[in-house]
Amino acid sequence: MAGRVPTHVDPSRAGLNEQNRYAFDQACRVKAVELASRLQIPCFVSINFLPNAVYQAATCIRATLEAARRFGFPTERLIFEITENEELVDKEHLKSIIREYRLKGFKTAIDDFGAGYSGLNLLAEFQPDIIKLDMTLVRSIGNDPVRQAIVQGILGVCKALNIEVIAEGVETNAELQKLLALGINYYQGYLFAKPEYETLPNVTWPIPNID
Repeated sequence: MAGRVPTHVDPSRAGLNEQNRYAFDQACRVKAVELASRLQIPCFVSINFLPNAVYQAATCIRATLEAARRFGFPTERLIFEITENEELVDKEHLKSIIREYRLKGFKTAIDDFGAGYSGLNLLAEFQPDIIKLDMTLVRSIGNDPVRQAIVQGILGVCKALNIEVIAEGVETNAELQKLLALGINYYQGYLFAKPEYETLPNVTWPIPNID
């Protein structure tokens, strides 16, 4: 569940500007927590946030904590994700945000890893609990040795840094089988379920064919 503008949308066309980014970010967080509570989601909920919209981490997180208390959602099941598709203006500011979130016991993640502005530079600045491989690295990986080599390299780095990896955008069984063979255990994508509006989708779990 993402509290952000979809990555294919130009923020300016979506009506976002410097004056309303903070309010938009806060409203998305509260809505995500409210909906997760109403749907009684029995798992972690990821909330994408806009680092450039966060002025003071402690103040920004206060509204999220209050929403979790108000709607009865366990705060330990919240993950805050930074999307790699947003250009970072101030890395020190981002690191201060991450420190504050970790002090509160939240997990952190880098979303769309491999698709945006920062890549390994962002990973070098801070080490999240999770990275989510962008679908551009996953697409047709079953028969693409270049993508396989890139993903293997990322997995090696993440193993050394004790970071979990999630593959995004898995659409075919061939992609799933190759990702399994490479050692990835967590996935999301249309192969399992398509997103629904304010309701939980029906999930289909393919049977793996690892010899």
